[in-house]
Amino acid sequence: MKNKQTRREFGATVLASALASAMPAPFVWAAEKKYDPGASDTEIKIGQTVPHSGPGSLYGVLGRVGEAYFQMLNEKGGINGRKVKFFSMDDAYSAPKCVEATRRLVEQEEVLALYGSLGTAPQTAVHKYLNSKGVPQLLLNTGASKWNDPKNFKWTMAGLPLYPTEARILAKHVVGVKPNAKIGILYQNDDFGRDFLAPFKKVLADAGGAAKVIIEQSYDLTEPTIDSQIISLSKSGADVFYNISTGKASSQSIRRVAELGWKPLHLLSAGSTGRSILSAAGFENAAGIVAIRYAKEVGVPRFEKDADVMAFEELRKKYLPNVDPDNTIAFAGYGQVASMAEILRRCGDELTRANVLKHATTLAGFHSPYFLDGVNYSYTPEDYTPMKTLYISIFNGKDWDISDKPVTE
Repeated sequence: MKNKQTRREFGATVLASALASAMPAPFVWAAEKKYDPGASDTEIKIGQTVPHSGPGSLYGVLGRVGEAYFQMLNEKGGINGRKVKFFSMDDAYSAPKCVEATRRLVEQEEVLALYGSLGTAPQTAVHKYLNSKGVPQLLLNTGASKWNDPKNFKWTMAGLPLYPTEARILAKHVVGVKPNAKIGILYQNDDFGRDFLAPFKKVLADAGGAAKVIIEQSYDLTEPTIDSQIISLSKSGADVFYNISTGKASSQSIRRVAELGWKPLHLLSAGSTGRSILSAAGFENAAGIVAIRYAKEVGVPRFEKDADVMAFEELRKKYLPNVDPDNTIAFAGYGQVASMAEILRRCGDELTRANVLKHATTLAGFHSPYFLDGVNYSYTPEDYTPMKTLYISIFNGKDWDISDKPVTE
C-alpha cells in the first residue's frame, strides 16, 4: 500500500511537472508575437501618400513601384510569412489632400506605418499628427533638415540626403579645390534655400581659409525670371557660383550663366540635376557643373550589368511594362521599398509601431539597391541623418563623371 501510494504520488508529481513545463510554451509563443494596428498573423498594412495626379504626377510611379514590389514579395510568401497590403494614396502634392489621405490611412485603413511619402510641404502638414499618434513616417522623399529631430519628432525620418549634409560636402569640395575662392550664391528664399545656405557658410568659416562669400542673391518662387540676380552675380568677380535653386529657376540660371560667358566653378543642388532640368537649360550649357551623387541610374550603359539594376529591370518588365526602363524616379522607389521591406523583415513577429521605429533607427550600414557602392544608411536613434557619405560628380555634357572615392561630411 505504501509502495502504491508512492507510485501515485510519483505519478502526480510527474504529471504536474509535465503540465508545468508544457504550459509556458503557448504563453512564450504569444509573447513573441506582438501586434499593433495594421499587423496580424497573416497581414501587414503599410501606407504612403504621393501625387498620383496634378503637376507632380510623375512621382506617382513611386507608388506603382511599391505596389509591384510588394506584389512580388507576396507571391513569394510575403515577409516572415505575412502578406503586405500596401495603400499608395494620391495627395496631388497638396497639403490639405495629404492631411485627408493620411488620416484615412491611419484611422480607417489602420496602417502599421507609412513610408516613402513625398514633399516637404505636404509632409509638414501631417508631421505633428503622425507623431501624436505614434505612427512611423519613414524614408520621406524630402531632405529638409527638420526631419532630423529625434528628440521632438521621433517617428519621422527622411529618406534622401539631408540638404545640410549636401551643403557641407560641397563646401569642403570648394575649400579643397579653390582655397582662395570668391563665392557668389543664388538661393531660393525659403526653408529649402536656408537649409543649404547656413551649413555651407559654416564650413567655410570653420576652415579659416581665404575662401569667402562675396555676394548673395535670393529669389522667390513667384518670380518669373532670375535674370537680374545672375547678372549681378556674374559682375561681382565671383569665381564660384553656389546655385541653390529648383526647377525652372535652375534651368534659367544654367542657361544665363552660359549666355553671359561667365565661367565659375558651378555648384548645383542635387535635386536640380534631373535630366529634364539640364535638358531645358541645354546639356552643353550644364557641362562642368558640380553636384553630389549617391545613387545608381537606370538606362545608362555604366550600370546596365549592375545586379541591382538588373533586378529592378526584371521587376519592371514583369509588373510595370508601361514604365520606361530609364525612369530614375521608379528606380529610386525600388530602393526605398526594398529598404522598407528590410525594416519589416527585421521586426520578425514583433510588428508594433515602436519596433518598426527601432529597426528603422538602427538601419545604419544597410545598403539600398539604389545606392552607389560605398553609400549606406547612417541612421541611429540619436541622429536621423539618412546618409553621411556621398560622391562629388561633374557633368560632362552628357552624363555625370562620378569621383573615385566618396566624401563623408
